[in-house]
Amino acid sequence: MKHHRGSLLAGANRYGKRRRRRTGNETPGPRAEAARSLLFLLAGSFLIAASFNLFLVPLGIASGGVSGISILVQRVTGIPPAYTQWALNIPLFLLGLWLLGRRFALSTAIGSFVLPLFVLLTSHWPAPTGNPLLASIYGGIGVGAGLGLVFRGRGSTGGLDLAAQLVHRFTGIRLGLAVAMFDGCVIAAAGILIAPENALYALIGLFATSKTIDFVQTGLAVSKVAFIISRRPDDIAMAVLHQLDRGLTKLDGEGGYTGEARQVLMVVVGRGEVARLKQLVRAADEDAFVIISDTAEVLGEGFSLK
Repeated sequence: MKHHRGSLLAGANRYGKRRRRRTGNETPGPRAEAARSLLFLLAGSFLIAASFNLFLVPLGIASGGVSGISILVQRVTGIPPAYTQWALNIPLFLLGLWLLGRRFALSTAIGSFVLPLFVLLTSHWPAPTGNPLLASIYGGIGVGAGLGLVFRGRGSTGGLDLAAQLVHRFTGIRLGLAVAMFDGCVIAAAGILIAPENALYALIGLFATSKTIDFVQTGLAVSKVAFIISRRPDDIAMAVLHQLDRGLTKLDGEGGYTGEARQVLMVVVGRGEVARLKQLVRAADEDAFVIISDTAEVLGEGFSLK
């Protein structure tokens, strides 16, 4: 398939009309970007530490990572989790320095020190609940939200989070899935060393963590992408451009059975515009073939520009 010139996603739309004025200060400088990353790192680390001490530690829910390992060590030896985390983060930091370079290792070094520090500072906070189910859910959500903030700042809190970053960078596996892979091993150990029931609750927390990371990364605004195959593509294109006020892309296609050349229209719309789009297509061509699916993130004119 090839894109037709002049039909790219540049049509006027209600969001695209509010274009930002392009100035020399539009792109943040290196210092502003570094400050933003540091802010995400600190906020995410604090949220992880608070959720860890409020929900996971009191009930022995080792939801994975170095944090989960530190819970196991505390149960066996009595060593506070913060000290275990500092000890385990050192070799993993050296691995990140070797594989990811100095720039990434700098944020990892900060996170590797700051997260255990926040864990130590919040270790005296009382648990708000003694219910292991609630603790696993809220603890998993809190840890996942914190990790999502750290990842959005292109940083790491060290530990097995760094291993998840490595897998994500070199294989393309989603961060949520990468975290789940490593944390599963820790949860299995928790089922042996603490109790099988604790491991089951930890799985609930792990699920909540994985979903929350993806939510923080992609946001709540799920868009829809529609592929429209019709014998009247020009009529549908005009309706989309001028009545729906959305841009579109024309693609060259060919019928697999008939061998006939067909034009495929690709349209990205908001969730609330799907019904209107189907109405316009039906009015232009009742026999049009329409495929509509979710798309987690859209970057470009009319949508997020970052």
